[in-house]
Amino acid sequence: MSYQHTRNRVRDRPRNAQRENIDKQICCLHKAMAKKLLANHHYIPQVMATIEARYESGKMRYGAYLFWSSLLEYIDQPALFMDTLLEDAPQLRKYRRQTPLVGILTEQERQTVLDELTF
Repeated sequence: MSYQHTRNRVRDRPRNAQRENIDKQICCLHKAMAKKLLANHHYIPQVMATIEARYESGKMRYGAYLFWSSLLEYIDQPALFMDTLLEDAPQLRKYRRQTPLVGILTEQERQTVLDELTF
């Protein structure tokens, strides 16, 4: 069995319930962060600084860097921004797990979002 075959098999494995619940939580948090970011553009330089710092330190790969940087270019198109950020695709779920949208929600706002979730 080649490495390539093994890698694809792992990527294509079915998502289990715990992983789906975590992805749902992360998606809901991103929705709240995006709404706040759209309403308060003063967070954009902070997000860009996080993206740049992670990329330069090697904590973010080039694909993620392009995604997040490009996404911020659509901040003036709220529907496109939200649709892209919240798309339910494997690669985007992966990107959201390493989000640069840190520090936008307060701990209380974060907890409120999580408390409103029902599984």
